[in-house]
This record gives sequence, C-alpha cells and structure tokens, in this order.
Amino acid sequence: MTPKKLAASLTAGALVLSGLTAGSADAARAPQPPVKNPTAIGLGGAVASVDPDATNIGVSVLKRGGNAVDAAVATAAALGVTEPYSAGIGGGGYFVYYSAKDRRVYTIDGRETAPATMPSDAFIDPATGKPYNFTPELVTSGVSVGVPGTLATWKSALDKWGSLSLGKALKPATDLADRGFVVDQTFRNQTEDNKTRFSAIVPTAQLFLPGGEPPQVGTLFKNKDLARTYDLIAAKGPSAFYSGALADEMAAVVKSPPKTPGTTLPVMPGYLTAGDLAQYKVIDRAPTKVRYDGLDVYGMAPSSSGGTTVGEALNILAPKKIHKMKTPQALHTYLEASALSFADRGAYVGDPAYVDVPTKELLSPGFGAERSCQIDPKKAAVKPVPAGSPDGSYSPCAAGVAAADRPDTEGLSTTHLVAADKWGNVVSYTLTIEQTGGSGITVPGRGFLLNNELTDFSAIYDAADPNRIQPGKRPRSSMSPTIVLRNGKPFLALGSPGGSTIITTVLQTLTNRLDRHMSLPQAVAAPRASQRNTPNVTAEPAFIKAYETQLTPTYGHKLVLAGDALTSAAEIGAVAALEFLPGGGYLAAAEPVRRGGGAAATVHQLWPR
Repeated sequence: MTPKKLAASLTAGALVLSGLTAGSADAARAPQPPVKNPTAIGLGGAVASVDPDATNIGVSVLKRGGNAVDAAVATAAALGVTEPYSAGIGGGGYFVYYSAKDRRVYTIDGRETAPATMPSDAFIDPATGKPYNFTPELVTSGVSVGVPGTLATWKSALDKWGSLSLGKALKPATDLADRGFVVDQTFRNQTEDNKTRFSAIVPTAQLFLPGGEPPQVGTLFKNKDLARTYDLIAAKGPSAFYSGALADEMAAVVKSPPKTPGTTLPVMPGYLTAGDLAQYKVIDRAPTKVRYDGLDVYGMAPSSSGGTTVGEALNILAPKKIHKMKTPQALHTYLEASALSFADRGAYVGDPAYVDVPTKELLSPGFGAERSCQIDPKKAAVKPVPAGSPDGSYSPCAAGVAAADRPDTEGLSTTHLVAADKWGNVVSYTLTIEQTGGSGITVPGRGFLLNNELTDFSAIYDAADPNRIQPGKRPRSSMSPTIVLRNGKPFLALGSPGGSTIITTVLQTLTNRLDRHMSLPQAVAAPRASQRNTPNVTAEPAFIKAYETQLTPTYGHKLVLAGDALTSAAEIGAVAALEFLPGGGYLAAAEPVRRGGGAAATVHQLWPR
C-alpha cells in the first residue's frame, strides 16, 4: 500500500471522532508553544505523551536512528523539565518493553523504596497518637520521600535495549531545560494549586514561584539548575546521583527541609540517607499476562498492583461478553468487575519481597470466572465487596471472604508515555513523583522535586496489611503500563496517570477499544468513571451527565464528582496510547482535553500534516 493510500485508509478508519482536528500553527505571538496534536497517523515510529516538547524530542530521537527505548528515555527526561510536578529524577516508575527481536515483553520495576531506618509508625503524630493529616501535612514532608528509582530505570533500560548512552539520551532535555519552555495554562494552574505548599519551602519557592507568584502563561520557564544536574549525570553517570555530593544533598534536604520563615506547615523531616541511595537497585520482573478476546495483555507485576488488577478485571469480564451488551449494561458490568478486582488488590497485593502475593492465582481464568459470578446483572453490589479466595480451588459463585476496608491515599498525578520504532519495538512507561508537586521539596540548586511516594503505604500499621510500612519496601502502586499483542505482535500500548484511578482508566480504555467498538482516539476521549470498591463511583462531569439517569435508578450506582484535594480538576487520568495499524502504520493518541491536551506524533507523519 502506498503512503498516500495508507494515509487515506488509516484516517478514515481511526479518526471517527467529532471535533478532533489538527493543531494550528499560528506564529503571530512570541514565544509560542509547540503545536499539540492529540492524534497522529504515520510510519516509521511514534511517540505520545502529555507534552508536545517531550513528544517532539522523542520523535526527533527516532528520526536520528534511535530506537523506542532511546526515544522513551529522552521523552521521559524532557517530561522532567516540562512536567516537573508529575515526574522527574526525584521519583520512580515502571517500564514495560516489547522486543521485536525476541518477541517477548520485559519489565523494569523502578519503584521508590522506603529508607532502611523508616519505622512502622512513621505516619503517626507522636503528639496525638493519630495519623498525620494526609494533606497538606504528610504530603508536604520529608517523611513521605522514598529512594528515587527513575534514573536507575533509564540507565537499566538503555543498557539492556537502547542504542544511545545515557548522556546522549539526556542531551535534548538538557537543552530544553536550559533554553526554557513556554508556560501553558495547565502548568500555571498546577503551580497555583500548590502555591501554599511550594511557598513553605525555600528552594521550591525560589524555582517555581518567581517573585512569589506562579509563572505567567506564555512566558518562558527555564530550569538551568536541572540542566546542570543533567549535565553532571551525563558526564559521570548515575553514580553522580546515587552517591557523592548530590546524594548527600538529597539526604540533607529530607532530614532538614529548608522551611520559609513563618510558614504554618510543619514540613516534617524524613529518613532518607545517602546509604539508602547507594543501595538502590531496579528489579527485572516477569510481566503479568492474561488472555482476553484472543489478545495477550501484558502489564506490570507487583510491586505494582496495575497488572494484576487490570488483568483480573479482564478475566472477570471475559465470561460476561460485554461486547454484546448495550452501553448501560456494559458500564454496570465494568464497574462491578473493577470493584471485585480492587477488593482482591487490597487484600493480597504488596511488594513481593515482603508479601506472598498470589499473582498466578489472581490472574487465573478460574479465579476470574469465580469472581465474575458475583456480578448481579440487575443491580450494583453493596460496597465494599469482600475479597475472593485465590487458592487454586474454584467453584461457580463461591462466596468472598471478609477483608479490611482501608482508605486509598494514592495521589492523582504521575505521567505516562508510549514509544514505538520502525523495527517494531514498543515501550509503555509510567513515571511519577506521586502527588502533583511530589513532596514539595526541591533539592537546593539541583532543579528537581523529590517524591512523596511513601504516602502510598497504608497510614496505620497492620500486620495483616500487605501494604504496611516496612524498611526497604516498595509501596504498592497502581501504575499500569500495558502492552497488548495480537498473534505475538504489538497491537496496543497504553497507560495513564491518576493514582488508583490509573487501573480503572486503563481498564475502561481497553474495554472502550476492544468491546465498545470505539476507535483508539474515541476510547481515550470518552468520559470516565472509577469504581474502586467504595460506596460511590467517582466520575467525570460528562460521564455523570451521560449515564447517571441510566446507572443510578436502574442499577443503584451512586456517581460523585471526581477530584483531588490538591487540585480543582474533575478529571480522571491522562492516557497516552499507540495502535499498530495494518500496512505498517502507527496511530498515536493522547488526550484531546484532559490536562490541557496531550501530544502525539509519528516519524513520517501522514496525518495531520
């Protein structure tokens, strides 16, 4: 098929989405941000992320002969510049990779770890004997900072599968940090939402609140401190981060956060040491895998709960054949399957180095069928529903077991990217510093924020809780980078930010695409709802408007507006996704609206031109 015919065919088949148009390059004002196209179709490889600068950097790496891993690391480093409140070298994440040569999926667990001296009562206020207030006190603290894993993830991925050195992969992002990027409304809003937290910490206020106020939309934001940090790492490797002066500085700022005089926030000290940084290691893990509708769906194994929970939910949905259902029935079934899988997530999933996680059984079709039988087609179950028994002995409609009802404290930030190259290699990578703005603590003179990932641990220590605080442990995550294969070859790659709503966002996007006959851009843009085994379903305004009258009176689902305590946005997730098309084409899809809209691009772009 000629490129011209392919473009026409792919455009007709994949872009049936009203209002989806290419960006307009109006250069009348300066400085101008790069054009954002939420959807792109083309050949030779593709990248999608939440940010156009980062996406363009990834594609530029592909155009210069780099592979998907090179592009993913370069894109991630750029997101550390333009999305510093969501990701960066002060955080961690999960890297899922399909090797076209091996026809296998590999994963890297780059999750943050608890410091070696972290006590089990770290989240308890000694003055009251009760847990610290989650926000803004615990979120904005050294107590919440885990040992970062992002830089080690980049190095490991490049060493195993990349063609570039770490220094060369960092260079485009270094240049971007040095010259600056154009502030958009999303960046200003996120800064404004965190103004109280940021102003409480001296180096954070200096970097992100110049003159005491968030940067104005349309101005250039430069981060020369981060550019110098990237240069240091490029010259000396990750050892410059995990040991030496920078490691000492990270430990010092966590143990003694530099508070602004007069601030009312306590900004409690934490436990991170230079020794913790020196001991950090990423872990190569076998991916999770389930079979759904003839496709192989691969995800991230524990310490993430993403792969097990998405996979179990798909196994629960499989016997229901929701592709044959009308929309209200399909949505009801999706919500109930999600609640059941979240019950099992809470009961069984944690860091496998500390907890005996029954991963194989959670992902077994027999357990999925047993749980599927719990769904009443006519009404929603009373939540929370009990966990099941993934014990290898399954029978139809077996009753669940009682499980503790523990609060969800995962932040709603994070970011996700996807990349594919001309050889057919694919990366799906979710990375984070947790809450928008992480811990709020910037390493002085280094240009990056430290994470607050340890707030993903349960606040109150319970010996029966798989996600209890323990020294050296990885807190349970919901990050769900996913790759779907058809006949052993890539078909879809996707993921999202959003705390525990990441799982439901990925699941809903998959069912939208595979069961509800949507194109990938439609599946990404569709309104979302999240049922995480709670009495209420959190939902976006458009979902409530479209489906409340069908889901509430008929099935009993109570829909409430989504939102985060640190932001006014009533959004769920921000997907970046790829689809491999017939004829060797790529469809890259990012959010058209959420988080101000994402950016997709291909190497040889056929649409939009």
